[in-house]
Amino acid sequence: MTALLVASTGGHLAQLARLRHRFTALEGRPVVWITFDTPQSRALLNGQRVIYVPYTSQRDVKNVVANGFRARQILRDLRPQIVISTGAAIALSVLPLAASHRAECHYVESAARGDGPSLTGRLLRRDPRICLYTQHSSWARGPWQYRGSVFDAWRPAPAVTSPTVSRAVVTLGTINYPFRRLLERLLAILPPDVEVLWQTGATDVTGLAIEGRRTVPHTELEAAMAEADVVIGHSGIGSAISTLERGRCPVLVPRERAHGEHVDNHQRQIARELSARGLAITRSVAELRWSDLVDAAALRAVSGTAPPFELSRPGNPT
Repeated sequence: MTALLVASTGGHLAQLARLRHRFTALEGRPVVWITFDTPQSRALLNGQRVIYVPYTSQRDVKNVVANGFRARQILRDLRPQIVISTGAAIALSVLPLAASHRAECHYVESAARGDGPSLTGRLLRRDPRICLYTQHSSWARGPWQYRGSVFDAWRPAPAVTSPTVSRAVVTLGTINYPFRRLLERLLAILPPDVEVLWQTGATDVTGLAIEGRRTVPHTELEAAMAEADVVIGHSGIGSAISTLERGRCPVLVPRERAHGEHVDNHQRQIARELSARGLAITRSVAELRWSDLVDAAALRAVSGTAPPFELSRPGNPT
């Protein structure tokens, strides 16, 4: 009665790891993960059974096909009864094949998609054997069912009085797009005595007076978030979840497609959702002020019990 959990690393994996224990259909079942081999997946899935497959980037047709061949062998070996994915492209490699092997297949669209499905979601909608879920009730119609959001696990806590900012974490994630505008804006507003860990990802920091680190080990980054007075980041799901898990409410600055910072503007949707829940302060690069960082330093998030995420039977969306 094996269950297969499938996700790209980053925010997709962070969501699936958080949602896993809300899937009542997984109770009592052995679980096997399919994802990419990264420091995040090694830390997050430590001690669990994981199958690593080649990295698939956005719109990476070549590796979608290549991982499809790998998935075929995995499905033959494991014969899973349930397969659940939060995307992204790796879901295209696995879910349709799993459905052809008569596994019960479920695709949970990312909480980043507040206005409608991603390209992956639109493609999977063509397969009626796959159950589809949105994390936003506003567009739960047709085949898209609403069972709650990964962010249901947190709520705002009482604010800290008289906050100060002496240590900060800046995180741009590992997505292969630069976000130099945010770094330049932070350098303009941060006092020189603030101690900052700069996780800069793919952004070129040449000429900037910072010690940028492309990647920071997952455990080190989360420990730094727990100790920081404020966390400032691009508006990525993974960065937001990591910050909330440390009891902090981040300052989220969405990347913008017009500046070549992402493939689209979905980070605005993440920021809007968390701001509405009182779990983040959201600003554009141009709007960001020192006072926003101080305000965020006063905010706290607390983890609570989220409702179960009930899966439907294929062909019976109830």
